[in-house]
Amino acid sequence: MPPRIPYLLRRPLRQSTFPCRLQRWNSSRSLFGASETVIQPPPTAPKFSINLKAIRTSPDYHIQNCINRNYTALSTYPTQIVELYDEWAGLQKSIRGERERHNVLSMQLRKATKEEKEELVKEAQALKAKISSVESREQELERTMKQLASALPNSTHPETPIGTEPKILGYINEALAPGAVDPEKIVKGHIQIGSELKLLDFADAGVVSGWGWYYLLNEAVLLEQALINYSLSLAMQRGWQLVSPPNIVYTHMATACGFQPRDQHGEQQSYFVNEGRHVLAGTAEIPLAGINANKTFGMEDLPIKVVGVGRAYRAEAGARGVESKGLYRVHEFTKVELFAWTPPEPEHGEAKNDNEVSASTSHSFEAVEEKQHQTADDIFDEMLELQKIFFSSLGLHARILAMPTADLGASASRKIDIEAYMPSRAKKDPWGEVSSLSNCTDYQSRRLNTRLKLEGGSGKKATFPYTLNGTACAIPRVLIAILENGWSEERGGVVVPEVLRPFMGGLDFIAKKK
Repeated sequence: MPPRIPYLLRRPLRQSTFPCRLQRWNSSRSLFGASETVIQPPPTAPKFSINLKAIRTSPDYHIQNCINRNYTALSTYPTQIVELYDEWAGLQKSIRGERERHNVLSMQLRKATKEEKEELVKEAQALKAKISSVESREQELERTMKQLASALPNSTHPETPIGTEPKILGYINEALAPGAVDPEKIVKGHIQIGSELKLLDFADAGVVSGWGWYYLLNEAVLLEQALINYSLSLAMQRGWQLVSPPNIVYTHMATACGFQPRDQHGEQQSYFVNEGRHVLAGTAEIPLAGINANKTFGMEDLPIKVVGVGRAYRAEAGARGVESKGLYRVHEFTKVELFAWTPPEPEHGEAKNDNEVSASTSHSFEAVEEKQHQTADDIFDEMLELQKIFFSSLGLHARILAMPTADLGASASRKIDIEAYMPSRAKKDPWGEVSSLSNCTDYQSRRLNTRLKLEGGSGKKATFPYTLNGTACAIPRVLIAILENGWSEERGGVVVPEVLRPFMGGLDFIAKKK
């Protein structure tokens, strides 16, 4: 029996000392460990609608997809699903005669005399017991198939590179690319710059909270707020609606969005509260996706585009190292997130029931296409353009990468990263990730029960919209890039990017404090 993927949690071995019982919880140990506690979700929890038919009809694709995406441990699941379905279908067929006979007996009992009823009731009860036994097994098989299917990663977009190496798609501000790196030259990193200019305090944060936390001081606080407001203004100008989401969400909502263990090493970890019922969101993507859970939209409602500011919490266990020092890998930070719901691709067509999606394009969906609604690819390109404008206007040199299958999380079908040039890292690898953009197709909407009513239908025809998410601004790493690239050795300070100055009272230079 596979694990109950959405809701199983392990109780901590030691109780936290925090009043709210905050624990850093390794989700991979909980989901696949032996000691587990079932956390019952509330009645509002969305019901998963997994496309079992797609897995059954193409098991080899899904097996290889698991391997390509570094989910080798799950690569046996598609075969198991096929075997379980064959057993389920066999049971359906084997009991068909008994079900038909039971229906006949039910009709006969309505007309039978008192003497005739006794024999009919005995036969009906025997049939009911046999049918109930088979139906119990059928339900068990259905639950198991859904649990296995819900754990599988999303299908992979054709433009996603297979393997472990990303593909370079282009550069931002290529004219600002530095020349050859002088190995003898001492380059100041953001930690030293932040200390000299009294912008960052890691030592006191270490006393208060531990490794991976920090204080922003003085102009760094203004920089943070300027980056937030500037990124929001760029999105607002292009029709994105503002949202201030909660930062604590139900655990099952995070699971529905694809935040689950990457592998047996537990690379993805989160902070859980309330004995595992809630989690501190690792990104605003989770509460933004959840805002439309259990809702049905019309095609006229799409696309829906929102931008939200949230605090992100990352346990980041095992991530310490020279390249992770300072602001590069922290446990808590502010992040501005773009999130959108769009029409699905035509091949997804009409959802006939909770488990299957039509493999062919319905007439309703063809009509939708004729009206030329913005597609997922259109919105994906719009989001990428927003990201490029943001980093270009900050005067940062960056590169754009199509990320490979091995780097995709569970939910993403396609992912593009933007990496900024960071001078302090130039002697090894000068690039540091500052932004990402993902097309999750219907992976999240199926698990959050967000539906799309098709036009021209009777009201029952529905499918699932695609969801896309992208980083508008992850504050700490953008601060690294601004401090290191804006450092002026001659003036002994940092030049503030011109586009941020209106949000900082006109401040154009951060100098040493007297």
